[in-house]
Amino acid sequence: MTSKDQMPPIPGTTIFDGAMAMKGYALNKMCFSFNEKINRDDFLANEEGVMDRFGLTEEQKQAVRSRNVLQMIAAGGNIYYLAKLAGIFGLTVQDVGAQQTSMSVEDFKAKLLAAGDD
Repeated sequence: MTSKDQMPPIPGTTIFDGAMAMKGYALNKMCFSFNEKINRDDFLANEEGVMDRFGLTEEQKQAVRSRNVLQMIAAGGNIYYLAKLAGIFGLTVQDVGAQQTSMSVEDFKAKLLAAGDD
């Protein structure tokens, strides 16, 4: 029995394991390509074409279209690769944190500031 089998899942958390890595391969490969400016520019000019070129599933495409990082994670996205895509969309760490906690960005920022006062 592995430690993963012994630990109960954390509610609302998607575990990035081998199965999720396989599921998200195309999405993560596309996001990794954004390390190069030419690929970021290509995506901005033709999102659908780039998603098709990398072979994203419809679930992955819809998550990208909606700019929803949690849906991208559920579709197999790895947050480290998705950070490149979030940057292209102009999403900040606070934007992503707000999505992850189902809060508005303003409420999430206020929560962070309040935690810093402790």
